[in-house]
This record gives sequence, structure tokens and C-alpha cells, in this order.
Amino acid sequence: MPMNSPSRRSDLNPSGRLLTHIASASVLAATLIFETKASVYIGEGSSFLEFIPAIIIISYLEDRGPALAATVLMVAAGLWTRSTLHGQISGEDWARAILLLISGGVIAMTFHRLRQDVRELLEVAEARLAAVEATESRYRWAFERAAMGFANTNEKGELLQSNRRLSEMTGYDEDELAQLQLETLVHPDDRDALAQLLARLGKDSASFASEVRLLRKNGTAFWSRLTLSLSVPDGVLSETIFVVVDDISERRAVHEALRAQKEWLDLALSAGRLATWRIDLKDGIVTGSGTFWDILGLPPAGSRRLEELSAVVHPADWPKLAVSRKLAPVTNYDVEIRVRRPDGHIRWVALRGREEKYDDRLQRLGVAADLTERRQTTLLRAAAKKRERIMLEQRHRFINLFPVITALVNMVNVPENNVARYKETLIDRIRSLEATHLLLSGNSSGSGMLHDLVVQELQPYMGTRDISVSGPSVTMSGGAAESFAMIVHELATNSLKHGALGDSKGRVEVNWTFASEDAGSDIVFDWVESGRRRPSKVVRHGFGSMIIGVDGAPLVGHSPKLEMTDHGLRYSLRLSRKEIGP
Repeated sequence: MPMNSPSRRSDLNPSGRLLTHIASASVLAATLIFETKASVYIGEGSSFLEFIPAIIIISYLEDRGPALAATVLMVAAGLWTRSTLHGQISGEDWARAILLLISGGVIAMTFHRLRQDVRELLEVAEARLAAVEATESRYRWAFERAAMGFANTNEKGELLQSNRRLSEMTGYDEDELAQLQLETLVHPDDRDALAQLLARLGKDSASFASEVRLLRKNGTAFWSRLTLSLSVPDGVLSETIFVVVDDISERRAVHEALRAQKEWLDLALSAGRLATWRIDLKDGIVTGSGTFWDILGLPPAGSRRLEELSAVVHPADWPKLAVSRKLAPVTNYDVEIRVRRPDGHIRWVALRGREEKYDDRLQRLGVAADLTERRQTTLLRAAAKKRERIMLEQRHRFINLFPVITALVNMVNVPENNVARYKETLIDRIRSLEATHLLLSGNSSGSGMLHDLVVQELQPYMGTRDISVSGPSVTMSGGAAESFAMIVHELATNSLKHGALGDSKGRVEVNWTFASEDAGSDIVFDWVESGRRRPSKVVRHGFGSMIIGVDGAPLVGHSPKLEMTDHGLRYSLRLSRKEIGP
């Protein structure tokens, strides 16, 4: 629309409005002159319809008011001219004048309404244009200041438009980028990936992305995520390809570092026969590395239910894997379990790690190690040391037998020069010593129970004599046990010859108790015989008296007491725990 259009009248400067008024006045004046001359020359045959073109022009140039005023002025001028020239105004002239007034009013109102409609349309269009411009401005601002690089390219790969970030990434300014092709920015080794993106674009999808290396202006390369998108749905490669460049160099470096660290960790774990595992205690799901399942003797799997492990974990060790009902804070987790592999072998497995709460879920995670060989080596070493200790003890005991036997020979006198009896007595003592030695040798620790030593001497008479043996469990070391066995043997031998064991109606009671509840208290040993005793000649300084300590210190213990009557015998001895302890 021209700048002098009435619809834009309010936008005209004063000189423009003045020219519009002059043009309107000129049209009005020319129309009045034409109507006056027509009335003079044509006479009554002229009509008011000659004013309509002028009214239309004035309505177009001016607003509704000037157009109505011009219409009234034209009607008045026409009526005045006819009245002057003809002396009167005919009814036909009045009808034409009224018709002109109506036509002029309609024309003025019509142009006024059209002018308002046009103005409203222009205002709506201007508002929409302003919104579009504002949106474009915001997008332009975002485009220029985005954290990623943006560009547009055509089907030839030419960069038509780029933002500031892409210039910073590549080192080129916008004018230099506009003279380059997208392929030029891509590293030669990654240009095939770009070609594949362009080939698939518009066929399979409207957007594709790939990680490629881009070249800077100085020739160095950096990793980026390149995304190509079509801005039109028809899939035609024209000036519609939108390029997004995201610099992922740091992310890629971190990823490569993590990958290298994982490879190193896997290598270290594999070299140490270690495996990684994780147990989600809420869902009861177990995940682990391939080595973990290999240690358990199970085929590799992504995950398994915790209950499935009960088939291979030893029942006694299964509670170690039980789910804790209380969500505890981070704690160390260190257990050893036994695993029965499908081939029947038992393996010791150590699970070490942490038990912690993560996202309101209790979990255990750590490493697993096969300790079977180490445990077997430890057990073998312990067994070897134990065997060596026992052998040393037996050797020491065997060496000590010679002094004991020598003492026996020296202590036994030849009764009345009876060599046969001397021989019999000596052999009997040696056999008693042999029986005690065999009893102690049957125990791996080289010690014996007091109860066993007493029963061993009385065992031949258990079925035919009234014998009772009672007392708490007491362990005696090898040397003390041998000496104590000789005391019991001497008592049994004396009882068989002169006391209860030699009488079918006799009774022997053997018991021992602790002198007090103190851990270091003595043990009081009592040998009590009841029944008729056969008279005998007591030798005060004989071998038996020396053993039981009637005339001095016994072989073991202290404070011996011997009481004999015609109807029985009582022998009492106190044994120190430190003296008889292993």
C-alpha cells in the first residue's frame, strides 16, 4: 500500500497530510466547477451522479467526516446552481440530491469500514510479525551463545551458517567456516562414518549421530558427537541439514582412562585368582564376574538368585550369606565359606568386601578368593609340626624309659637271694611301665587321663571283684602319668597279694576330688580297700614302699598316707595340678 494511502493516514508526516488535503480539495473544486458548467450548458438534463466519482476519490483520500462534508457541499452546490439558473428546484432534482446524499454516505461509511478492517488486519499482522521477530531473536541469541556448536549445510556439504561455539571449537571464524565443507572438518579416518550418516539420513530416520574426530584450524583433532538432522519431513537433501557438534574430548578421555583401568584391574584380579561379586540383599540377586562363577564351579551367568547358591554352599556356612533384617551402615564384610563343586571337591572361598546401604537398598560387594590350596598348605604344615612335636615327645619319653628301667633294677633287691623271684618282680614292673607307655602313645598329645590309668591296672579284676572308680576328668602329662601308673600298679599288686583283690568278697574303691574350687588346687587321690587282709611280713624299705612314698617322697605327688588294718587299707595322695599338668 502506498505511503499516501488513507489507511496509513495517521502514519504520514505533516507535509504528507497537507498534500492529501490539497488533492481532496482540488478534486472537490474541479467537481463543483464541472457540475456548474454542466448545469449551464446541459440545463436540467444534468444529474447529481457526476459527483459520485469525486465522493469516491475523497472517501479514499480522506476519512468519513471530510467525505460526508464534501457530499453535503456537492449537493448544496448542485441545488443552488439549479435554483439560480432555473429559478426553482424540481422534485426530480430533490430526489437526485437525496439519492446523492445517501450514496455519498454509503460510500463514506463503506470506505471507513474498509479502512478499519484493513487497519485491524495490519495491526494483527504487525503483532504476529513482532512475535516472529522476537522468537527469531531468541533463537538467534540461543544459537549464538549455545554450549554446543551449530551449523546449517546444504546438499553439497557447504556450511551456510555457524555459531560462535563452533568457531571456538575449530579455531575458524564464521566467514572462514562459510567457505568450508563439513567433510573438511572431519578427520580423514572418520569421513566414512560421515558418509554413512548422510546416506542414511532421510531414509531410515530424520536424525543420526556418531562420535567422530574433527580437525581444528591448527591441525589438531578433538572428539565430538556429530548429529545431523533434517529440518523438512520430505527427506530431500537440500539446504535443510542441521548440524550439532558436541565436544566430548574430556568425556572420551575419562572413558578411555576408565577402560584402561578396568583392563588393568581385570588383569590384576585374574592374575591373583580373584573375582568380583555383588549381592542385592533386597531382591536376593547375585551378580559376579566369570572367575567368580568358576570358583563356585557354576557355569557363567549374568546373575542368579541367592537361593540357587544353597546347592553348592556348605549348609554350615549358609547362615554367613543370610540377609540381615536390619539395614546397617557401611561395614566390612569378611567371611569364609565352603563350596561343594559339582565334581565333589570341597573348596574354601573367602568373600571380602563391604556391606552398605545404597538407594535404600542393602547390598554386599567385594572380591572372592579361592583359599583351598592355601588352607591345604596350612593344614599340612600344622600336621607336620604336630607330628614332629609328637615324635620329639615320643623320642623324649623313649629316652626317659632307660633311666626308669635302670632305677627299677637298682631299686629291686633280690629277695632271699631268689633270682627267679627277682626276675619275676622286675618283669612285672617293666610290663606295667610298658602298658602305661602304650596308653600314652595312643594319645596324640602324649598325655593320659587319670581315669584311664586307674582302669588299666584294675581292668583284669573288673568282672570278678567289687570295684568302683570315680572322679572328675583330669589329664596327666606323659612323665607324671608313667609315675602315677607305677603307684597304682603297686597298690593293685599289693591288694592282689594281701588285700581285697585277693579276696572274692573284698571291695576296692578308688576316687579322687579337687581339694577346693580354686583352679590351682590339689587333687586328693584315695585308694580304699575293705575286707579281710591276709597277714604279711611288711618290708619297710622295700621297692613298693619307695614307689608309693611310705618312707619318703612318692614318684609323683606329695603328702602320702597309708593306713592298714585287719579289715582293710586306705592310701591317700595329693597331686599338684602344676606337677601333673600337660
